Amino acid sequence: MPKQAAPVNCTHKDREELQRWTRGGKIEKRLAQRAEIILRCLDGKTNTDVAIELKIRRLTVTKWRTRFARDGLRGLADKPRSGKPCRYDTNLRTQILKTLELPAPRGQSTWDGKSLASATGASDDAVWRILRKEGIQLQRCRSWCVSTDKEFAVKSSDIIGLYLNPPQNALVICVDEKPSIQAIERARGYVETSSGKIVQGMKSTYKRHGVLNLFAALNVATGEVKAQTTAQKKRPEFQSFLSSVIADVSPDQEVHVIMDNYCTHKRNDDWLAKHPNVFFHFTPTSASWLNQVEIWFGILSRKLLRNASFANIESLGKAIEEFVSVYHQGARPFVWRKREVKGAQLRNTIANLCN
Repeated sequence: MPKQAAPVNCTHKDREELQRWTRGGKIEKRLAQRAEIILRCLDGKTNTDVAIELKIRRLTVTKWRTRFARDGLRGLADKPRSGKPCRYDTNLRTQILKTLELPAPRGQSTWDGKSLASATGASDDAVWRILRKEGIQLQRCRSWCVSTDKEFAVKSSDIIGLYLNPPQNALVICVDEKPSIQAIERARGYVETSSGKIVQGMKSTYKRHGVLNLFAALNVATGEVKAQTTAQKKRPEFQSFLSSVIADVSPDQEVHVIMDNYCTHKRNDDWLAKHPNVFFHFTPTSASWLNQVEIWFGILSRKLLRNASFANIESLGKAIEEFVSVYHQGARPFVWRKREVKGAQLRNTIANLCN
């Protein structure tokens, strides 16, 4: 006597879900087929008829019919599989982290994937999987400069106070220079790489047409910048630039100038005596990031100077003037912030950072 097929039935909601599986474009093909099997069984068809209509084995129909009769929709999902046995246990992660704390192999300054694989006896793929999972990037490096200025707290609080709460009606400006900007001329355009990508192309050889120095003063309140190019960057040029910056400022208005400890910024007592409303504020040693004009210099380098070509000094100076003019049209004050950096991070180990 033939074995009787498992009786199947379901709620209206389950049937709608099965029908959705058969129509859904993002449903796995195997789940859509299993849903089609069950829908035909619910219509009263035999396992043999369903197998013939769907062109599959009758045992396949029997399997999913039985699973659905016993577990419903959950029965149509694949059961957990053990998968391929792990070749490396969890100790490999610990071994890799400990190995990274050891001196690099002879002839290398740092560890790389191949040397780690050789030291741990694991495959390159296994090593890189663990490194990616832990977020360890062996070739990337980040540096920082920690100020050793004994008056760091006093000087930095003075400058930050000017940013956050300047004196009434006072003008706060950040001043610095970008020295020796080269007027480099070279052929450039676009090229197609072997991978089909379109990238900027530059000829490796170039002509140098001299250098320009750039003085810049950033108005902290408005974000506007006054700039001046010079052939030299000595103290007379610096004083002349400052005079042009405050030319339109009332003698009764205080002007607070934030700048670093460059030599031309010092020994300006004679100029300060002629401008008693101007006060200099120096950033701590190795803390030029406290000067907001450095942010503007970064924008200038990215947008104008990087990968550029200038036929002569005059074209470089004109390009800088045009950049300043365009920048003024959308100038806004910077939302100044600086991420905290702890020198103690240098003493932390990889294992401490990953655990």
